[in-house]
Amino acid sequence: MDDSAGNDRASVEFKVTADDRVLWESGVMKQGDPAKAVDLDLRGARTLILQVTDAGDGVDYDHANWADARFLVSGTRPQTMDRPVPAEAPVILTPGPGPAPRINGPLVYGCRPGNPFLYRIPTQGQWPMRFSAQDLPTRLQLDAREGIVTGTAPPRGQFVSGDLLALPPPTGWNHWYTHYDRITDRLMREAADVMVASGMADVGYQYVNIDDCWMFAPKHSDPLRVGALRNEQGEIRPNGHFPDMKALTAYVHSKGLKAGIYTSLGPLTCGGFAGSHGHEAQDAKTFADWGFDFRKYDWCSYGDIAKDDPAPELEKFKKPYALMGRLLREQSRDIVLNLCQYGMGKVWEWGAEVGGHSWRTAGDLGFELDRIFDVALANAKHAEWQRPGAWNDPDYIQIEYIGAAHGMGLPQPCPLTPNEQYSFMSLWSLMASPLFFSGDMGRLDEFTINVLCNAEVIEVNQDPLGRCARVVPLTGASFAMVKDLADGSKAVGLFNRAETTTVVAASLEQLGLAGIWRSRDLWRQVDLGRLQTRVSDRIGRHGAFMIRLWPEP
Repeated sequence: MDDSAGNDRASVEFKVTADDRVLWESGVMKQGDPAKAVDLDLRGARTLILQVTDAGDGVDYDHANWADARFLVSGTRPQTMDRPVPAEAPVILTPGPGPAPRINGPLVYGCRPGNPFLYRIPTQGQWPMRFSAQDLPTRLQLDAREGIVTGTAPPRGQFVSGDLLALPPPTGWNHWYTHYDRITDRLMREAADVMVASGMADVGYQYVNIDDCWMFAPKHSDPLRVGALRNEQGEIRPNGHFPDMKALTAYVHSKGLKAGIYTSLGPLTCGGFAGSHGHEAQDAKTFADWGFDFRKYDWCSYGDIAKDDPAPELEKFKKPYALMGRLLREQSRDIVLNLCQYGMGKVWEWGAEVGGHSWRTAGDLGFELDRIFDVALANAKHAEWQRPGAWNDPDYIQIEYIGAAHGMGLPQPCPLTPNEQYSFMSLWSLMASPLFFSGDMGRLDEFTINVLCNAEVIEVNQDPLGRCARVVPLTGASFAMVKDLADGSKAVGLFNRAETTTVVAASLEQLGLAGIWRSRDLWRQVDLGRLQTRVSDRIGRHGAFMIRLWPEP
């Protein structure tokens, strides 16, 4: 680690890979650690990759050196090259839904007694349809044509009415990695329209969430976003691109969907817009009055407040989130709380304690999309702290058209290959992570809908047990993940991190399984027959194979 890192948060890990075999790993190295010597026999190797990762905690302050590195060569000297990324066709693996109705979505759903209730029944098939329900609570009504349940949540103890929200991981869309500070009311309404028209709502996507930059800022290049941050009563003000927040949430709700909003703990957000510091109770009430169902609460600019707080460091992390958790519980509507503070203070250990329903476990994934495997594996290490209503969040699904995170650029095709996009969705589903797409809803194509809307893959994510899959290291650059499901079945993912197509195999013993299992390929939605020895598949570079196994008598 370079001395110029200058902060204890700096951490890196070095890796040497030759022809898809990991030859050497440094382990996590931090500021002040002595340099590690590496001397490897590379005879016969054709391709060598020297890699440095952020050790799973974001790139802040990470300065790494391959110091005094050299090759001892006889014969032709090695040539540097761009990392080879073979061309891949965006192959659509999942067949489209048939005409027969298929109800998707979670088997359990949390709500608080007496609060407004809204739920769109995710259903694929040929529309129009007719919906009916037996034993529906008396204070709820079902729209027979749209399949939308509305009304007031039943009393405590009936059905699943109680204190828990977000019993399955929340799902939806967030604008950040596409529209950044260009977000408008029109784009939010368009996202709600597309969520229904594209079929995303039919497989369970629910939330349409505004991120940063909907408020006023002290300064900005767009004059419609500059103005007084609050009115004379201290209420936060939407900027000129959001004329009526109540009308916006009413529009989203009319689709049977839910609406989310964002602010920061500090006086200003990361984008330089109005934050909630000093107005926490007022903002909680305002967002509830506007009709929002989800709140993302970001650490941005609160660091300047926390440094003057004499409390122990862990209490500094907890205090502002505990305050907002309590304030949201006091509102007369269900509001899911997402703690966006990048994994500081081991938030997974206390996020639920302060009222959070999900919490970011690392930095912004938009800055490190080339590391989705590392980010997922780091997130999976916190599996023991996850449960229904309390979710580890490694950040949003960024495929299709997204804006460059550096510079908040305009949307362009994402840098991930088709195989990597399948892996992305597979990893997040196996971990039971929140599923929030953050691409351009106005440019959804057939391939992206195929990746986002496989009902059987999403069913794994939404399983009521809420388990994060356990990781099983395999040979070379491959690994498996095994997830326990409520019906006694298992979801298994095989992943190829190598730079070439590779056969990835795992014995049932390696996966912790025994006996005979009925198997189904989830991406292709085809039955594979009985397994009793091993799971294997020929997987492309950075690709995935995902199956579900049911035990046979």
